[in-house]
Amino acid sequence: MNPSAPPPVAWIVEDDRAVRVVLAAALREAGFATRDFPGAEQATQAFADAKPDVLFTDVRMPGASGLKLLERIATGDARVPVIVMSAFTDVATTASAYRLGAFDYLAKPFDLDQAVASARRALAHEAAAAPAPETQGANEPSLLGRSAAMRELFRAIGQVAASGLGVLVTGETGTGKELVARALHRESARSSRPFVALNTGAIPAELLESELFGHEAGAFTGATRRHPGRFEQAAGGTLFLDEIGDMPLALQTRLLRVLAAGEFYRVGGRELLRADVRVIAATHQDLDAKVARGEFRADLLHRLDVVRLDVPPLRARADDVPLLAAHFLERACVEAGITQKRFSPAALAALRERTWPGNVRQLENLCRRVAVLSTTRTIDVADLPPAHTQAVAANAEWDDVLRAWAAQRLAAGAVDLHGEARERFERVLLDAALEAHHGHRQNAAKALGLGRNTLTRKLGGSRPRRDGTPRR
Repeated sequence: MNPSAPPPVAWIVEDDRAVRVVLAAALREAGFATRDFPGAEQATQAFADAKPDVLFTDVRMPGASGLKLLERIATGDARVPVIVMSAFTDVATTASAYRLGAFDYLAKPFDLDQAVASARRALAHEAAAAPAPETQGANEPSLLGRSAAMRELFRAIGQVAASGLGVLVTGETGTGKELVARALHRESARSSRPFVALNTGAIPAELLESELFGHEAGAFTGATRRHPGRFEQAAGGTLFLDEIGDMPLALQTRLLRVLAAGEFYRVGGRELLRADVRVIAATHQDLDAKVARGEFRADLLHRLDVVRLDVPPLRARADDVPLLAAHFLERACVEAGITQKRFSPAALAALRERTWPGNVRQLENLCRRVAVLSTTRTIDVADLPPAHTQAVAANAEWDDVLRAWAAQRLAAGAVDLHGEARERFERVLLDAALEAHHGHRQNAAKALGLGRNTLTRKLGGSRPRRDGTPRR
């Protein structure tokens, strides 16, 4: 700051007097002149006589909210960079703040040095004009969390949502990547248009092209009528391509052309169609490694990876487990039409200590299970499924569990890991099939797609069941 120039002026709009006093002291120490207000109405009136160089405002206050004050500033003549402060860091609030032109968003409690640094940055930039605010939906945000990792994700979504840029969402299976994509769509200018999701890894390669781009009648055997693809269905809106790392190379080439030119043909068609679609892709794989192996196009990755958002695994946000568990349990009881239940503090503490290889999806499925099976209104530690069986019970992705096991064994210096894994895989699969069919080998073999003799050979002869009775 120029020592000969008058000090920059910072206004603080905050109903909590303690916050006003502490923040004002830190700003004055940093060379700012300060003025504080207990509410948005008083600050609005003060704008008639003066305006600050930077303004801090809380969101939730008696009377008009900080977002309402931000809206008034954005639509008025005063061009003032606004730094929003709030303990409520959900996606909708964060995105609304940025959409209305906020310069920065500080999640309470914040470090005073962080606030001063934000104010200094604001002096060098003019707050961007914001588009008119959109009406918020009545539904609560799908993404939940109060941890530092989630606050940072909410902030990033708020910044990126209205930009229209392509986004690559990364994260482990079950972390909620589609929820991030939906939040980006909901808070964008395309929110009134369709959100269309396609899991590219769940559709056979020979059908994926038709699913994406549609086909004309007669384009191939069985194509009896014209079929609009996902690009057409998402016109004007958002197309979410999940598990993009599984897309075949040949189709990656065609997708790249669409992203580059914004045009495509249906399979078997001659009509050139426009692709007015924002594409958001997601993956749990390391796409940079796949590019290095020649399994993914580098130029397509560059097109998709304009902005990258990484969704943290649940183990990295353990503080959110009690909040998520209570939310999922409440919703599970509503869906099942049963009396509301709750977790005991001890049960919530136990859930918080688990590693959650299946992430948020695993926790959600556990809550569904205990909601139905628990016979009491309060779910205690004894009502929780054992942690070692939870991944299967909660429908976690078994390949993620296998990957973690392999990494652990390799770190321990294992040799012939493939043989060990294959032996354990077959033993677990055979035992599970026999238990499911009460030891009946023929039925177990049928379920596994094996012959009875093959099953017997793999078992190594007749083994008793776990209850001691002979197997049939």
